[in-house]
Amino acid sequence: MPVARPVDGQVGNPTGPDEWFKSLPLVTRYWFGATMIVTLSANFGVIEPKQIMYYWPYIKDKFEVWRLLTPFCYVGPFEFNTLISAYMLVQFSKQYETGGPFNTGAGGGTADYAFCLIFGMVTILITYAISPLPLSPIFCRNLIYYVLYVWSKRHP
Repeated sequence: MPVARPVDGQVGNPTGPDEWFKSLPLVTRYWFGATMIVTLSANFGVIEPKQIMYYWPYIKDKFEVWRLLTPFCYVGPFEFNTLISAYMLVQFSKQYETGGPFNTGAGGGTADYAFCLIFGMVTILITYAISPLPLSPIFCRNLIYYVLYVWSKRHP
């Protein structure tokens, strides 16, 4: 295999999947990595999809606290929509986190993006709890569309 050479004097061009993954911004890398682990584990039968769904009685009574985070990391069964959702997660998450001229004073793109995700997660959980409608207890796509909406407001 030939050695990767700099293109136009740029050294930071990722040449493989591992280098591409390491080149992602911090929060994007961890969210995408967790999403791939949880989604692949559920689809290959390592864990039951019922074990990662948000279910308040199990969180409260059985102290299954992972149920607060795993619904935001399971995209769904293997289908085309799952692939598109994973692509949107990486693209818009990376673009929001690497930022631009918008600094709200929280330390830059990564800190702003982490706060944005935490705010979105809490809002989704509260909305799910008070909604009279029967909603899905899997929230990854909701959070991806939330990031897409906030990103589109920052980059009209």
